[in-house]
Amino acid sequence: MIGNKKILAMIPARSGSKGIIGKNIKKIGGKPLIAWSIEAAKSSKYIDKIIVSTDTDEIANVALKYGAEIPYLRPIDLAQDKSTTYSVIKNILSYYKKLNEIYDYFVLLEPTSPLTTTKDVDEAMIKLHESKENADSIVGVCKLESFHPKFSVNINNKGLIEQFMGDFGESLRRQDLDDLYFREGSLYISKIDALIREKSFYHSRTLPYIVPKWKSFEVDDMVDFICIEAIMKAISNNEKF
Repeated sequence: MIGNKKILAMIPARSGSKGIIGKNIKKIGGKPLIAWSIEAAKSSKYIDKIIVSTDTDEIANVALKYGAEIPYLRPIDLAQDKSTTYSVIKNILSYYKKLNEIYDYFVLLEPTSPLTTTKDVDEAMIKLHESKENADSIVGVCKLESFHPKFSVNINNKGLIEQFMGDFGESLRRQDLDDLYFREGSLYISKIDALIREKSFYHSRTLPYIVPKWKSFEVDDMVDFICIEAIMKAISNNEKF
């Protein structure tokens, strides 16, 4: 709870990953992938309830072991490749409303972002709550550096490259480029009334929570998995980034 406002956190973890079979419960850094997000939420000073939305008993049992609640197994129609995260959130909020459990803020933590910490969650929560007059949500973003669109090219119908922005004669030094950020997906927080109204965490009243490059890695495939495990090992060895 923050400022007498109740906070519900959800970690979505359906089965059926194509890139890495059983991804959400595959061990990384010595524990199942999903455990990292659960533990980050559990240690928060502000979150009142932590749930995992999943469609399988296997994932549910792991989530329960690490301290999350499983209100129900996700219906089949909400566990498809094309099922939207918002449809899952809407279903969860409707469920708790029927139980007369009313929450003010909603926190979404993706299990595929295991480098997100309790400190990130709480700092983002404070920033949003303190900006409540001007903002309704906050999302993780990361500065674009080597992937800045100024360095991007198209391949034309002759098989030749074309500059995506500007022209080849333009001098490109990273330090001279305007700062741009990408939506890196580690955490999302919103006032629930705004989330229902906008059906998204992204809109004109959204704050950025800026994370460093190393925290922006997400587990989509084995390359990501290997990179994140290496980062975790470096952290455990007290290496600085």
